[in-house]
This record gives sequence, C-alpha cells and structure tokens, in this order.
Amino acid sequence: MCQSCNDTFQTLTRDGESRRNFLRSGAALAAAPLAASVATQAAAQEGGASLEASEVQTWAAFDTNGSFAPHTIPRRAAGPKDVVVEIMYSSICHSDIHTYKGDWGMPQFPLVPGHEMVGRVVGIGAEVTKFREGDIAGVGTMVDSCGTCANCLADREQNCLNGTTFTYNSEDKISGGVTYGGYSKKIVVKEDFALRIPPGVDLAGFAPLLCAGITTFSPINHWDLQPGQRYGVIGMGGLGHLAVKLAAAKGAEVVVFTTSEDKIADAKAFGAAEAYLWSDEAAMRSQMGSFDLMLSTVPVAYPMQQFLNLLKLDKTLVNVGALFPIEGAHGMMMGFGRQSLAGSMTGGIAQTQRVIDFAAHHGIAATYEMITPEQIGEACEKVVNKQARYRYVIDMTQA
Repeated sequence: MCQSCNDTFQTLTRDGESRRNFLRSGAALAAAPLAASVATQAAAQEGGASLEASEVQTWAAFDTNGSFAPHTIPRRAAGPKDVVVEIMYSSICHSDIHTYKGDWGMPQFPLVPGHEMVGRVVGIGAEVTKFREGDIAGVGTMVDSCGTCANCLADREQNCLNGTTFTYNSEDKISGGVTYGGYSKKIVVKEDFALRIPPGVDLAGFAPLLCAGITTFSPINHWDLQPGQRYGVIGMGGLGHLAVKLAAAKGAEVVVFTTSEDKIADAKAFGAAEAYLWSDEAAMRSQMGSFDLMLSTVPVAYPMQQFLNLLKLDKTLVNVGALFPIEGAHGMMMGFGRQSLAGSMTGGIAQTQRVIDFAAHHGIAATYEMITPEQIGEACEKVVNKQARYRYVIDMTQA
C-alpha cells in the first residue's frame, strides 16, 4: 500500500498476476462463487482472531534514564465498541520524556509511552459504526472518559470530572493496571477515542497532530485568532513548528521567537512573517505591545514577563509547554496592561478531529525525521538537546 495516499492494496493471485485483471477474466467469473465462499470464511476467521486478547511487541522505558528495550505487553480482547489498530507510526512527544524521567511524578515501569499514533484498523467490534477494517485511524492523548459528566458532554473529555484515562501510564479502568501507549505494534481502543485519518495524507506526518497539533490548535480556536491578527509563537520545536503552520493557514501574521539561530529560516519557510532570537534585545523592544495572542511552547519553566510585555492591552499569552510552576510573571505589570497568562493542554475528541481535517484541507503535516525503534533513546536525548527537526516519528512496522 502507498502509505502517503492510503491507496488500496494491489492484491496478487498465487501466480503473481494482478487480482484486478484476474477478476476481469472469464476464469475468474467461473470460479467466483467458490472464491467468494472461501474468502468470506477466511475473513471471518481472520476477523475473529484480530479481536482476541493478544501479547504485543512494544518498546518500553525501564528507568528514568530512558533505557528503551523490547518488551511484551498484553492487549485486551476487543469489545463490541472497540477497534483494533495495527500501529504504523508513533511519534515522540516531549511529554513522553517528562514522564519517563519522573518530572511529573514517578511512573510505573516498564513504561510504554506514545500518544501520537497512526495505523490501520485490523479488527472492529460488532457495534462499531465509525470504522471498517482497512481504514486508517489515529489515537491521541486519551483513550477513555466517563462520557456522562458535564465536561464530557461538552466535548471536553480531557477534563472528565470522573477521571480521564490517558493513553499511557494512566489507570486502566477496563483491564486493570496501567495503560500502554503507541510505542507498540497494536492498540485496542474504544471507537469514540479513535480519530479518522483522511485519505491522501502523509501518515507519518499526521501522527504528531494527535498531540502537538491539537495542543496548538485548541488555543487558536478558543481565543478566536482571526486573519490578520499578530500571533507570537515562543519556541519552535515539535509543538511550535505546528503552531506556526496552523496559525499561518488561519491567515494570522505569525511571529516566532526562538533561541536557535538556525530555526529562523525554517520559521519563515513554515509561514511566519517574522522570526527573532530571544537574545535580540532591539527586536524584542520593537515588538512591545503589538500582539493579539501569544503561545508559549517551551517545555521548561522560564521568565515569562518579557513576553507578556509584548501583548496589546487585554490580550493573552497561553502556556502549553512548561507544565511546572510559572516563573517571572510580574503582577503589577500584568495588571497595568490587563494582560492574561493562561494555560491549555490537548483538546477533546471532536476538536482533535477538527484539526486533522483542517490540516488535511490545508496540506499541513509535521516536519519529521523517521527513526526505527532501536533509535528511540537516542532520539529522546536529541529532543532534550533541541536537536529535533522537528518531530521524531518511529516506524513501528520495524518493531
């Protein structure tokens, strides 16, 4: 199959002839009733097997140093509303690194990270209506919620009042233990938490949309960024480069602030009108009071007042990167300009589908480097050292 365009497999006969041509021949017509019977039986047997509980190959972290190695985990049998996804691509998010390093509390090892994955649906439960076998699906940051609380009913499953089940290192309320993520060959998930991936897209480039894409798209929509407005993106890594692409597609005037000089040209290539180094004091002064909205994607805490100063009156800086205590925000200075410092994380399933469809419509995908599972540990260290350009995507077909 063509992985870029979702084109249909060109199935061959036993003798290597195109099955399409074979079926057009008289011999195929004569054999059709028997072939149909055999195919139906085979499909039923194969489908039943794909729904059973199984042992699945993964790559897991075994300590806070990020020592990744092959590891086998159990995946549950698919229920009537579940889909079974054979993972093709899974990308590395900085959240994966924070988790195995214990930055947000000690995880349960072995840890199988990964919440940006795309793959083929190989099994569907009897009551599934959203997918058929052979479809391409994505799985993002969460795999379950109560579905009945006020937040879930408002398409805010990530804020479930009864506890969201995140894709990995979260309490597994169905199977017990903890959830395991996308650094694996297969995942079983409720159809309501699987996303439809449109045909004709770069599947590997769409995997990062399942976290980085929705995390940067959600503030654009919530704070209602309009065409022509000035939008500042602070930090241009895995999240930041998608923030630039998505906001530029919305028609905003995007300005990037980076600590890496070699990213300035990239920022403009991604659609930014301007790009500056944080250390360029003259440039920073020239931007004072000029932004309608700003987004900070930097994954560590840093003094934020320098960027709050760049907002217009009554405008907002949204932090999606540093999930730690905020540094350097000055109450009086914020009060003088009535500026807001806000936080945001991921988005609901409906909004995640929206960013996928938006990206497909505008020809947007992540800029990435493909790696094999054996390179995960090395790639994680490069992410920490700001060497990623701009997402590492793991080819899980090589696991």
